[in-house]
Amino acid sequence: MKEIDRLVEIMQTLRGPGGCPWDAKQNHKSMVKGLIEEVYELVDAIEDDNAEEMVEELGDVLLHVVFQSIIGKEEKRFSLETVADFLSEKLIYRHPHVFGSVDMSGEKEVIVNWERLKRRENGKQDRESILSGIPETLPALLYALKIQSAASRVGFDWDSPDGVVEKIREETGELEAAAREGDAEKLEDEIGDMIFTVVNLARMTGIDPESALRRTNRKFVKRFGAIEKAARKRDVSLSKMPMEEKERVWQETKK
Repeated sequence: MKEIDRLVEIMQTLRGPGGCPWDAKQNHKSMVKGLIEEVYELVDAIEDDNAEEMVEELGDVLLHVVFQSIIGKEEKRFSLETVADFLSEKLIYRHPHVFGSVDMSGEKEVIVNWERLKRRENGKQDRESILSGIPETLPALLYALKIQSAASRVGFDWDSPDGVVEKIREETGELEAAAREGDAEKLEDEIGDMIFTVVNLARMTGIDPESALRRTNRKFVKRFGAIEKAARKRDVSLSKMPMEEKERVWQETKK
């Protein structure tokens, strides 16, 4: 595509002699933090359903793919073409029900077969656990969801969400006991157990826990902003505003 070719040429110019000093000194590792930030900004744009912002943020993510590929080519390790070709082959291999003669009865069977094919790929056959290929560097909420989903695919799961709800009740009791005891380490364990179990409930009911928490965060920010606005309107310090008044504004905003 000419648009991609143009982007590659621009990035090569920025990296080349007489280009941008900042771009020229970047390497694979130095770009990681920026890539993570761009992905989260893209998620925000998608959740806002803002097409203009999605175009911009998708472009920023694409920039990182091209940038990393150009660095790889400079180091004679790989290129953008290598990345694209590898991805194409992987997609064809993992979709035998589309590009081959394998019959699939539905989405669930497709996912199970996808995981089976993944484990047969180079370097993955020798993994001691089906959880080994899940990066521990993932955000904790997403990591919990990934390892729970992997375990579920081999039958290690509750029969229904009711079992998870009962487990949450059990964890609530243990959490309350740990809070009363005042043992910080035990309390941390119990809070972790509770969050892990809630993630399990979200997974079993088809809810993305990350999206659910982000949605709650946004509600909190909106409602807290209303409290701040009320404090400014009354010309009173937020810290000195009575809790009863803060709660009143919170409940009004909630309605």
